[in-house]
Amino acid sequence: MKYYSTLLFLVFFVTCSAFSQGKTVKYTVSGNETVNEIALKFKVTPYDIYALNPDARNGVKPNTVLLIPASGSKTVVKSEPTVAKTAANSKDIIHEVQPKETFWSIEHKYGISDEALKAANPFLEKDGVVVGQKLVIPAKGSAPKTAASAKPSKNSSQEKYVYHDVAPKETKFGIAKQYNMTVEELEKRNPEIVSNLPVGYRLTIKGTAPKTEAAPIANTTKPAETKKTETSKKATTYMDYQVKPKETFYSLGRTFHLSQEELTALNPTLSEGVKEGMVLKVPTGYLAPQPIIAQAQPVEKAVEKPIEKAVETSAPSGIKIVDKVKSETVSADPEIVELTKKRGQTDRQKVVLLLPFNLAKMQSDTTSAANRIKSDKFLNMTLDFYSGAMMAIDSAKTLKLPIDVAIYDSGETKTSSNISSLIAQNKLQNANAIIGPFYQSNAEATANALRSNNVPVISPLSKDTANPIDNLYQAIPSNDVIRNSVFDYMRAKNGNIVAVVDKKKESVINYIKQNQKGVVFASLTETGGLDVANLKGLLLPGRMNYVVMETGNTAMVKTTIKALLDSQKTCQVQLVILEPNSTLDTDEISFDNLIKLKLMYPSVTRESDEAGALIFKKEYRLKNKVNPNTYATKGFDVTFDTMMRLVQGKTYQETADLMTTEQVDNKFQYYKKEDGGHANKGVYILYYDTDLTLKAAN
Repeated sequence: MKYYSTLLFLVFFVTCSAFSQGKTVKYTVSGNETVNEIALKFKVTPYDIYALNPDARNGVKPNTVLLIPASGSKTVVKSEPTVAKTAANSKDIIHEVQPKETFWSIEHKYGISDEALKAANPFLEKDGVVVGQKLVIPAKGSAPKTAASAKPSKNSSQEKYVYHDVAPKETKFGIAKQYNMTVEELEKRNPEIVSNLPVGYRLTIKGTAPKTEAAPIANTTKPAETKKTETSKKATTYMDYQVKPKETFYSLGRTFHLSQEELTALNPTLSEGVKEGMVLKVPTGYLAPQPIIAQAQPVEKAVEKPIEKAVETSAPSGIKIVDKVKSETVSADPEIVELTKKRGQTDRQKVVLLLPFNLAKMQSDTTSAANRIKSDKFLNMTLDFYSGAMMAIDSAKTLKLPIDVAIYDSGETKTSSNISSLIAQNKLQNANAIIGPFYQSNAEATANALRSNNVPVISPLSKDTANPIDNLYQAIPSNDVIRNSVFDYMRAKNGNIVAVVDKKKESVINYIKQNQKGVVFASLTETGGLDVANLKGLLLPGRMNYVVMETGNTAMVKTTIKALLDSQKTCQVQLVILEPNSTLDTDEISFDNLIKLKLMYPSVTRESDEAGALIFKKEYRLKNKVNPNTYATKGFDVTFDTMMRLVQGKTYQETADLMTTEQVDNKFQYYKKEDGGHANKGVYILYYDTDLTLKAAN
């Protein structure tokens, strides 16, 4: 029985503009095609299709007949008249737009301003940069073109404008690519999306006509919505960040939630690659929410005292995160059902968080708190986790769960902590669950000390393989569990699994040979390259062929991708990686090809577009003025998951044996290890779909 639920509605307002009189063609939708895919096929925008087929905004079904504008019927201002008019001026330059060139790259190449380029080429305001266009590059110091030269774009009634409503799981990169523009250009036209990309937001792609706002995911009738929109338009602030050894575009992107294109747009020197010691311009706020340090001071309170007495917070009014849990029967593919608060339960549960604020060290340190936040990555991680945990505690207060929470400073380093002191003061023995410490060795020491009390200790962040301790719960799946999950998925789909592994990846080769029987390795040449003929010979028609590629060699990556694209003509092929691969995040590897091969990989987190997850992220932004990062979301997920398990009328241990839960970005599917203790095997299998979105396969 559902005790709490969240109902959200997504409403889109349809805005249409008139097409120029021209020819149309009829197209019958086949299979599971989407409007985006059809638009790409006919080289038009989804807006063009919606204008002729308003019902298509609600989705299209197989055999639906759509009217598609013929490519010649679109209103396009030709560039040739401008070229002919300015070619006589020997000071001006004619530039033909090349693939992947953007406003920024062209302006940077010739040292001209955005205003000067568009003044010389008025059609750019409406059509943007198109491959093959001939642009007039004004000589430096020349006067801007007169209004007469811009006449073609002056008649607003003839100006073509295009909007795009953000759908769940869409990214800035995917949308920009769809409309042949860069992320920088998309943000310039839509400054409200610099910090985040809200689902349902209506983006301006072309033109300047007034737009009708698409309804956001939350209730749009609140008077406060106008104030929030004004706040979101504030300019993003930036900070300097020095690149550390072995950092890549991929790792930087995960840290700052930016794509390679966004990072390069902010830092043009990155076009030459990521180099150690580079000082980059990045948005502030992604490393740690600044206000949290003020709340970190009064953390040490007695277990008996509720958290509201320990830290002054305000409960968010809208958060009602829905938890999910599997049924009593444990299976390889667990059924997910809703986790609810048990009626009639009156016993108050006690949760303890052991977080490494190291307050004693901070108080004796002469470094200011602000400077410490900038330089101390471990403190940043702690504060992020803490901010997420506080959101979970606020949610529990809103739901009126019978739980008391205490937060203690674990004062830990890799080799020490003050846990023994807390145990000596009898502050941990009566807890129903303990979250922390962060370091694996300290979590194990805590679990050992409380084993006789049967207190569950949840290790929230460590990836190390845990020692066998009955009351220890590892919240993050180990590397082997992550790898096993993707092989289990491929076998469940009756896939033919082929491995392309570089000779240098000995650990991967040994892992597959020892743990994944039946996987066939593609042969390599004497020089270590891929034997393409052998690989193609291993692929089977009539079955899905999963090709697991593990190499950092760019040449081998390109050869493998080309071979698989060729093979798609005769059989089904999907590219798979077992861990993040920075080589795939370079300009040398075509993102379009990775999409065609539906690149798949295992991950311990996902980007959820479910109602509860979207509300959490919205409320977090309102409270902390930044988007939640990985550690903040982990803090929420682990804390809220623990509290919800304790109010099911069962012990934490019982729910761990019976229930698989999903929170915002993390899945918790605990299992008993053969040698003792519990580990999490909640892993998502993600892949890039043809609509440029990232989806979960399992």
